[in-house]
Amino acid sequence: MSTRRFCLAVLSMGEATGYEIRNAAREGQFNVFVNASFGSIYPCLKSMKDEGLVALREENENNRPARKVYSLTEHGRRAFIDELRKSPVEDVFRSSFLLAALFAKLLGEEEIARQLDQREAYIRRLLAELEEELRTTACHAARWTMSYGVHTYKASLTYIVENRDTLLALAKTAPGLPQQLSQPQD
Repeated sequence: MSTRRFCLAVLSMGEATGYEIRNAAREGQFNVFVNASFGSIYPCLKSMKDEGLVALREENENNRPARKVYSLTEHGRRAFIDELRKSPVEDVFRSSFLLAALFAKLLGEEEIARQLDQREAYIRRLLAELEEELRTTACHAARWTMSYGVHTYKASLTYIVENRDTLLALAKTAPGLPQQLSQPQD
């Protein structure tokens, strides 16, 4: 998902600061859709403001810089609906863990075991967070979307648990640099 689409989505649910939008990408219900940084969010918000898609209001606080609060304009709401109507592109899936798994021989059994443990703990933490949010969310569409995420993470966790020994066996076979890095060997 583009940063623009993401910002429009968050603001369609109510006004927010850039910081709050970033938190939605990291911790909220939007974290399964995008990984947006401050470096992409703030330029996007400025561009959308210049296009008339968002309005900016500054709230003064004692001894602090003014707090910038963004809200969606009617033009922005129509733009968001237009974004939603576009045919979705393929999901983007990137994983540093899978890159390490691809080169398990280079890392050795101990390191792969550590990374498998970390990955399993990470997925279990994400599952717990999603399941808790699922229990507290009243919006049916949000519940459907979060349930999709729960099922996806459960499938990933099942695969890791059931196939752990296979990857460890691959990692056990002589660590070190293979002759040709462009074609990892099994």
